Parts: sequence; C-alpha cells; structure tokens
Amino acid sequence: MKISVQSVNFNIDTDLMKYIEKKVNNLEKFHDHLLGAEVFLKVQSTSEKENKITEVKINLPGNDIVVKKLSKTFEEGLSLSLDSLKRQLVKRKEKLRA
Repeated sequence: MKISVQSVNFNIDTDLMKYIEKKVNNLEKFHDHLLGAEVFLKVQSTSEKENKITEVKINLPGNDIVVKKLSKTFEEGLSLSLDSLKRQLVKRKEKLRA
C-alpha cells in the first residue's frame, strides 16, 4: 500500500515517519482492498496544549474514509485515528460480505 505523509507548519523527523508507516500498514489486516493512504500532520498556532491535528485518508475502491483528530502529540492523534479507521474498515468489509 502506498502511504504519503504531508506535514504542515513543521518538518517531520524520520522516527515519526517510520512510526506512521508501520501503524498505517497494519490497517491491511482489516480490509483486503486498500489502495493507499494519505496522512496530513498539522500544527495549529494556538496557546492550547492540544494543537496537533492528525488527518488520515484511506483510499478504497468506490469511496474514501477520512478521519481527523486533535491531540497533544501526533502519535496519540494517529492512534486515535487508526482506532476509528479500524472500526470503519471492519464495518465496511462486513457490508461487502452481506
């Protein structure tokens, strides 16, 4: 699966990049026909601690699934996003089987 990562308002380090690729590749266990994934990491310039936006878009035949989370760290945001995506992928796969 092809994974593209884009960072807005900061430069991404290699450790975070490897973490994202590893976690997103685990989604292939939940759906057979994943075409690709796009991950957008954004930093809002606010005084709040939860200023990191993680947006994950999964490309499937037909429709795409997009999940957007706001958190303190990108790792936490990615984890929350992937949990939501797993539920949606399982639900969509069960619909296809029915």
